[in-house]
Amino acid sequence: MLLILLNPDTYLWIMAGAACFVSLVLLLIRHFTRRRWLRRVWLLLVLALWLLLIDGIFITPRQLTVRHEEFVSADLPEAFDGYRILHFSDAHVASYTGWRQPLLERAIDSIIAQQADLIVFTGDLQNKLPDDITPYVEQLSRLKARDSVFAVLGNHDYPMYVDCDPYTKMDLLETTTSLESKMGWCLLSNHHRIIRRGNDSIVIAGMENDGEGRFPQLGNINHALYGLSRQTFIVMLEHDPTAWRRKILPECHAQLTLSGHTHGGQLSLLGLSPAAFNYQEHSGMYHIGHRAMNVSTGLSGVVPFRVGVRPEIVVITLKRKKSQ
Repeated sequence: MLLILLNPDTYLWIMAGAACFVSLVLLLIRHFTRRRWLRRVWLLLVLALWLLLIDGIFITPRQLTVRHEEFVSADLPEAFDGYRILHFSDAHVASYTGWRQPLLERAIDSIIAQQADLIVFTGDLQNKLPDDITPYVEQLSRLKARDSVFAVLGNHDYPMYVDCDPYTKMDLLETTTSLESKMGWCLLSNHHRIIRRGNDSIVIAGMENDGEGRFPQLGNINHALYGLSRQTFIVMLEHDPTAWRRKILPECHAQLTLSGHTHGGQLSLLGLSPAAFNYQEHSGMYHIGHRAMNVSTGLSGVVPFRVGVRPEIVVITLKRKKSQ
């Protein structure tokens, strides 16, 4: 809960304060160390600590990446061969304060520049309250695609971090969803939409957040896919990637799932990320048989700090597998 109580810049000041304290301790140890090589080690540790802090606050968050992926499936209708989906996630727009404000505009410009057939957002638009979204409605309304913008809710989009009565929580959730509608986004809360090209079609389905432990577990596949045949090509949107193995793979035939939530751990050193300890799938494209899931590392976070994990948008091109 502490991660939701403070504003984003406060966390950075806390981190800077902690870095000062640790640096002071290391320099004191160095002062009482007699061996010259060990004194150099302590000094290098202090320098490394501050380089990581500067990189995490000012450098990596600016390095927006456009990742390109292909998903090949024999189930894809011929008319959708080459269809392009722009996937982004975890915007946490309340974190775009101060000098970071232009970064959101840059991300929106980059999304538009891809000229994808479809844009999908896989949750966590706000940090805590719908008031987080309000200042950015005009900017986010710029996102347009030929086949619309689809979205699902992430755990932060529910009023789970607010201490209030159930009726107020219902009002807050309704405000969040109405703001997304105002932006022209189609919110899929255990629902689906059909996209057509002539006589061919694919389905974009969206589950409500379905996480583990303290996170909301509201996903309902039967509702999301109601009335669809097993021959349908389905792109499933679900914020939490843990739902892929728990529900999506065993309970439906959705060929491609798009998720976020993990932020890639927001930290990766020598290829190691803390997200790997909590999630089997935490960043990138994963395949099991003929099915796949893409996990986006997202754009931002409640704490706007990243080292070794760049903010990203993902362009996924659907390809029809040719018969042998």
